[in-house]
Amino acid sequence: MTAFDYAPDLIERGRLLFARPFMFTKGCVRIADLPPMDKVEIAFAGRSNVGKSSLINALCGTSSLARTSNTPGRTQELNIFESQSENLRIVDMPGYGYAKAPEDKVRAWTKLIHQYLTGRATLRRVYVLVDGRHGPKDNDLTVMNELDKAAVSYQVVLTKADKPSEKELEAVIAATQAAIAKRPAAHPRVILTSSVKGDGLRDLRAEIAQLLET
Repeated sequence: MTAFDYAPDLIERGRLLFARPFMFTKGCVRIADLPPMDKVEIAFAGRSNVGKSSLINALCGTSSLARTSNTPGRTQELNIFESQSENLRIVDMPGYGYAKAPEDKVRAWTKLIHQYLTGRATLRRVYVLVDGRHGPKDNDLTVMNELDKAAVSYQVVLTKADKPSEKELEAVIAATQAAIAKRPAAHPRVILTSSVKGDGLRDLRAEIAQLLET
């Protein structure tokens, strides 16, 4: 799996950033429940069952920080995780695109996500997780549209990149790069990850560490 050429000191900064513990602080069902805007925030968004919780756990070197489930739509809040030693907050957003959830819940999640994405001044970047077996779906593109409109920086992270064949993965990468090519708020670099094998975690940590330095 391709790794990008990050400076050694940035790679080490990323390693140290996630070598220190993160803790779950709260789940928020309303914007008013969110903590003060006193830390750099990154958020993880993606379709239900794309592997957000698994990636957050792998990123932080634990198996139990974010709750994982095989049931789509399990995350129903903005779940907040904070570094105990760094100026960084991670927000795990409710999964989107799960049609079997009750309509009132879907409306509530959609409103919560919209309010968060458009009104959080400390939100430095959203990582839009896309299933590496399938590439961007309509729901993913809708979220990208909203992020472009709100001028919120985002970067696509392909999950489960160990699952497809090399040829299939190449096609997904090409489709993903084409989807973001002319989007004003999209970071041009697509990161490939596997929570199972640990692929891409070094790159993702380096990207996040870089956000704290700007």
